[in-house]
Amino acid sequence: MSAMNDPKTPPSSPEAERAVLGAILLDTTSRGGDRVMDLCLTSGISEESFFDPRNRVIYSTMLAMNRSAKPLDVLTLTEELTTSGKLETIGGAGYLQSVVDEVPVAAHAEHYISIVRSKHLRRTLIERSAKVIEKCYDEGEYPDPRVVLGEAEKSFLEIGDTATGTMTWSAAVDDCFRRIDKMFESGGKTLEGLSTGLTHLDEKLQGLKPSEMIVVAARPSVGKTSLAMNIAESCALGMDMNNVPVRYDGGKRHPVGIFSLEMPVEALSKRMVAGRAGINMWRLNRNLVPKSEKMEMTERLMQAAGELKTAPIYVDDTAGLDVMDLRARARRMKRQHGVELIVIDYLQLCCCREGARQGRQIEVSMISQQIKAMAKELKIPVIVLSQLSRANEQRGDKFERPKLSDLRDSGAIEQDADVVFLLRRPSRNAADPESGDETLAIIDVAKNRNGETGEVRVNFVREYTRFFDRELPRAEGEIMTTSEPPPEGPIMTQDVFS
Repeated sequence: MSAMNDPKTPPSSPEAERAVLGAILLDTTSRGGDRVMDLCLTSGISEESFFDPRNRVIYSTMLAMNRSAKPLDVLTLTEELTTSGKLETIGGAGYLQSVVDEVPVAAHAEHYISIVRSKHLRRTLIERSAKVIEKCYDEGEYPDPRVVLGEAEKSFLEIGDTATGTMTWSAAVDDCFRRIDKMFESGGKTLEGLSTGLTHLDEKLQGLKPSEMIVVAARPSVGKTSLAMNIAESCALGMDMNNVPVRYDGGKRHPVGIFSLEMPVEALSKRMVAGRAGINMWRLNRNLVPKSEKMEMTERLMQAAGELKTAPIYVDDTAGLDVMDLRARARRMKRQHGVELIVIDYLQLCCCREGARQGRQIEVSMISQQIKAMAKELKIPVIVLSQLSRANEQRGDKFERPKLSDLRDSGAIEQDADVVFLLRRPSRNAADPESGDETLAIIDVAKNRNGETGEVRVNFVREYTRFFDRELPRAEGEIMTTSEPPPEGPIMTQDVFS
């Protein structure tokens, strides 16, 4: 009794554990079903959930019999334990019978299961807290306490995950079939992930899929930040680039987290509001707008600000973030705001304390690996911007088309990424045959692990830092282009850019 009252004794309830086991046996015996066992599995009850070693052995054997579709009752369970040589370790057939006798009915199984799960959760918290305490004392292995903090957050957040572990192969195939069947039923009107707001890009990618790392790479001032922010805005508002509800999910809003390591949040919001209002902020800042237009501009700015104010966008503009700090903050965003997309602007401005002394290439490689791991951990798409090297300007290609190998600082980015966009604007290269088209931008999907690659032609209106869909070729070799930028004002239809 003194041991049971000792606060250092791990929390447990032997009575509730036996009640769960007894309810499983009563349920399968009296009703011929597996209701209680199914409740255990969906509630995340595992062998480790049982503190008493005898109960752990019994439940483990029950699980094995359930997976093999063997009939489960006291007699068959006794036989199975005897065959495996475990009957005596649990106290013999008498213990099994006492387990059944202690439970009058299986109707209260959910209550018993919740007690067992609660005790197991407390034991897990104690165990992981002890490991964190050990790391706090180990200054040699963990000189930076923020690394310990990041690992502690990840460890404790995993406890709250109700997933029961790795998905079985059969369940994965069933899930795949359901998604394919859903696509057939929709007639191509659904995506596997979030919409980018650009129709032709969505058709090639089938959306921004969960757990994917999407790299947007370009030379400076080409528009990679604009493209990423346009996609983020589209997801958050449930609107495509023409301010029309996204047809794939009925205009549903998706919370977005942005880590702006380059631009402060004030500049980011200013760009977004001006772009959505269809206003040239450069003219406005220099007082080049006639008084007759200022009233209309003010109304458009107020409307755009009102729409963006309610958007579920969460910005962290801390400069020079360590990648482990970034992961910890992303977890908090996911937990507190339920973000479904994260944008990082941009990768080369991140740092990694663990790899800083091993050279820039190793450091960037470790940053890339951590971002990919974060996407898988949070099960959401992560868009990360990256600089390109000058290789495309130096290899003698007069069109200066970038390649995957041009990703700056490390080949690990190319390796870790699921999707890579190489963004270019022909108007920036006089040798390009399409250099006269000021609005043309080309998104080269150079890598797509789960889909097709190829170029997507879009319109980029530099004055508003916004991308729009571009009309596809009407005939082979005939490209419909727009040489002049559209008039100022919010863009409502695609026809303006056709």
